[in-house]
Amino acid sequence: MKSLQILGIDLGGTNLRAGIVVNGIIQSFVSQALHSHGTRTQVLEQIFGVIDKIINNDIAAIGIGIPGLVDPTTRILYDVVNVPALNGVDLLMILEQRYNIPVQIENDANCFTLGEFHFGAGLPYESIVGLTIGTGLGAGIVINGKLFTGKHGGAGEFGMIKYLDKNIEYYVSGRFFEHVYQTTGEIVFQRAIMEDAEAIEMYEDFGRHLGEAIKMILCSLDCECILIGGSAKTAFSFYSKSMWDTVNGFAYKRAVSALSIEPSILLNANILGAAALHFTVDRRK
Repeated sequence: MKSLQILGIDLGGTNLRAGIVVNGIIQSFVSQALHSHGTRTQVLEQIFGVIDKIINNDIAAIGIGIPGLVDPTTRILYDVVNVPALNGVDLLMILEQRYNIPVQIENDANCFTLGEFHFGAGLPYESIVGLTIGTGLGAGIVINGKLFTGKHGGAGEFGMIKYLDKNIEYYVSGRFFEHVYQTTGEIVFQRAIMEDAEAIEMYEDFGRHLGEAIKMILCSLDCECILIGGSAKTAFSFYSKSMWDTVNGFAYKRAVSALSIEPSILLNANILGAAALHFTVDRRK
């Protein structure tokens, strides 16, 4: 099934991106802005529009990542904070009825993690956690080669765990710089590139908080690899040392010694992971 043409879609809070995936390669690609606060009809029409631009008679299935949660039993979308019109929608049924091919839907961080697991930096491992660090903090979990979403589809929402006076997401997301330093991640990044000492100290602070979050993940999952995606991956070199200094304080040294923490390497991991919802790759062959 891996060699079939599968349409992968990344439905973000501001953009819709889609590509035809064959053997882990995106062969066609389209992108457009999403009216995220439109009505249900408007949002659905935008989704249909992107699919209609790229779909062909050889497409075997559609996979889509959404910025919210999917009930594993009913497949109904919920907690789609950035695209509220999709809350309570059976998008899978709507798309299957319209296009008459199989459809799979998952949280976008899960799709990111699957993309890296099957085609990117996660290839050497069997158990990984993917962290998407941008405006917020998302996470996907692959354990022993299989995506783990939990009973209600919300496994991996580490950002909601109480931490210090707020929660983890407050300190481990792009908004950390707004919350703590009253600036933006983009400004800090540009200053750090210019070797600005204050900006580098801000990243070191960020790295310490990320390290604490990773220790919590290790307590829960004892995974082999943690992959950093989202906008934070481009600044990895600025916070990796303080992050590791913190992680090295974890009580179970064997877990730390075997752990890899890496930035993601794929440009369109979410699209590739959405397509990968339709097959299981035996990477040992």
